Amino acid sequence: MKAEIIAVGTELLLGQIVNTNAQFLAAECASIGIDTYFQTVVGDNEQRLVEALDIASKRADLVICTGGLGPTQDDLTKDVLGRYLTKALILHEPSMERIRSFFEARGVHMVESNARQALMLEGSDPLPNDTGHAVGVALEAEGCRYMLLPGPPKEMKPMFTGYGKPWLLKAMGEERPLYSRMLKFAGIGESTLEHELLDLIERQQDPTIAPYAKEGEVTIRLATKASSKEEADGKLQPVEDAICQRVGQYLYAREDIGIEEAVLRLLKERGETLVTAESCTGGLLSDLLTGLPGSSAAFKGGIVSYSNGLKHKLLEIPMEVLEGEGAPGAVSDRTAELMAANLRSSLDADYALSVTGVAGPDSSEGKPPGLVYIGLAKRDGPVEVTKNRLGGSREIVKLRAAKQALYMLWRQLVSQG
Repeated sequence: MKAEIIAVGTELLLGQIVNTNAQFLAAECASIGIDTYFQTVVGDNEQRLVEALDIASKRADLVICTGGLGPTQDDLTKDVLGRYLTKALILHEPSMERIRSFFEARGVHMVESNARQALMLEGSDPLPNDTGHAVGVALEAEGCRYMLLPGPPKEMKPMFTGYGKPWLLKAMGEERPLYSRMLKFAGIGESTLEHELLDLIERQQDPTIAPYAKEGEVTIRLATKASSKEEADGKLQPVEDAICQRVGQYLYAREDIGIEEAVLRLLKERGETLVTAESCTGGLLSDLLTGLPGSSAAFKGGIVSYSNGLKHKLLEIPMEVLEGEGAPGAVSDRTAELMAANLRSSLDADYALSVTGVAGPDSSEGKPPGLVYIGLAKRDGPVEVTKNRLGGSREIVKLRAAKQALYMLWRQLVSQG
């Protein structure tokens, strides 16, 4: 089944709100084997919405609309679809009663326009709204299936998962669902990963292999349609094995998590702790870690030592290392080594990560933007330091440096078994 998602609302076109509904619906549809080929955004304009519906119904088996189900005059979606399909709007009495009860319980007069939210198309199935007032609509007409959902995500998501998805599964009958696996990689760029797997990607048929990149991480999504999970596993596993034979050393998870979560899980399993000493990343490394619930079980804290004075005072880096003729400088392997070693020792942690470098856009100490040194100190053993040349804007260099530091620690943890 092919789907098209139409998001209705002028506020979306003006950039006043972000269209998160389409992302949610596309993922939900994919999970049950429905392919989304197009996503459209249209304003609160009757003629343009008719045109969008006409185009979508001719190239998709399923058209899902979000937004435009409210009580005001610019909430046009049901009216427009009714006229497009020449179907009358009728009152869904259970929804109307729910709206009446809502206003009566608050002692507020209900204006007549609120009744618009209880309207549905004749011949359609109602999709109850457990968190709002506007009833949703699902129907099949003229060889296409239509679903109308409210715009607010807090109403749309529970309506779709609770009522819309079951309606679709019933309508699909014997169609095979989509099964997928997420393979997450770090420490390797998207282009390099693709190069290593190019022949597999070029000759893919079933399962499909789709790489996606975020800064500092790459995801490969394997997908196939099958009648059962067992059948899907039998098709997906050989492809995954072939990928791992080539780039398995960069694979940190078989689920959609960030490298920071993979690191924290390993630290918790081992009962070990981590501290961070950051310069050019400005606390971003610590932020990635503390953004996860339960991170305090493994992450003890960190120091942002941006200036040489703080590197000297808080991390005990000798000034002759940081400044002066012949000094390695703040951006150096020696400074990264001492930042990690001294903080790990003073805070009695099992591991310490340090980051020092030039985020840009200008050079520093005569050293180019994107030059970053990362240190990893461990309780037993020497400090490991890597020199990295990272491209991109200031923000991207900081994020790539933080992710590279986490990959460096993940690799260490995995190597120890």
